[in-house]
Amino acid sequence: MLVLGIESSCDDTAAAVIETHQPGVATVRSSVVANQDNIHTNYGGVVPELASREHILGILPAIELALREADCEFRDIDAIAVTRGPGLVGSLLVGLMCAKGLAQRMGVPMVGVNHLEGHLLAPLLEHTVATPFLSLVVSGGHTALYLVEDIGRYRRLGRTRDDAAGEAFDKVAKLMGLGYPGGKIIDQLAQRGNPKKVRLPRARVKRAPLDFSFSGIKTAVAIHLRDNNGRTITRDDLAASFQEAVVDMLLRPTLEAAREFAIDTIALTGGVAANSRLRHRLGDAARAEGRRLIAPSLKYCTDNAAMIALAGSYRLLRGERDSLTVDAEANLPL
Repeated sequence: MLVLGIESSCDDTAAAVIETHQPGVATVRSSVVANQDNIHTNYGGVVPELASREHILGILPAIELALREADCEFRDIDAIAVTRGPGLVGSLLVGLMCAKGLAQRMGVPMVGVNHLEGHLLAPLLEHTVATPFLSLVVSGGHTALYLVEDIGRYRRLGRTRDDAAGEAFDKVAKLMGLGYPGGKIIDQLAQRGNPKKVRLPRARVKRAPLDFSFSGIKTAVAIHLRDNNGRTITRDDLAASFQEAVVDMLLRPTLEAAREFAIDTIALTGGVAANSRLRHRLGDAARAEGRRLIAPSLKYCTDNAAMIALAGSYRLLRGERDSLTVDAEANLPL
């Protein structure tokens, strides 16, 4: 079965084709992602109206390129999987309306996919993973811990109470005058800095040890910049110290959850899963406790349509379908 995946939940216009014959066994034939960084960098973050306009311009070219790279045509596609939430509703509607039109014209089934489920299952594009496993989903819009009991059965163990980790990276990068997107820039600077140079707080949520909070560290960086203006703390050291604090706050609940639920495999997914320090430290910590860390390749950490096609393929192979009346939901729960 060839599944066309379409993803447009935020500012990445993505299309992919995967080939699958049974649940959990898939080959990525193509994966195309067109980002809008050059547009949103002028504003220090994603502007929803501009994002949706760019999706309108880019969605069909992305799909056509994905088909060419997969060496197939529209008539070869057996089904379509498309993100229907959560995300920016204007962006979501572009992908969803396109998927509906194609499904009707081609006469193929369509399923709407939860964006978070796509991230949860992204490691399965490249790894064989038995359930249950623990998944840390960490991105610009989401930071949460999930117990993947089975495909389609997910239990949220912890969540951020305020900012997502990726959002904190972008906001701190803006405070430091580094530009957008901030996560990649901070990661690069931090590799040259001293992570112990600046003392920053590590927040914990009272009576909810598996939850996260990142608003405080953003404030701490702002105060540090105000109070140390003109002093000799380098941007590299501040970036390294901030990154180290965020990684500490991500690791502690993740490892506590793995111990509490006796989970041997931890999956790291989402855009911040591309952070080199997080991948390195979580991998070392997991191995020290006899656990396994899996993470997608960098191209499948950020938003992409291959993970959406994979998540949709499980439903399709079970015979599930969505009608053409299915709607986008900005706050779609998992």
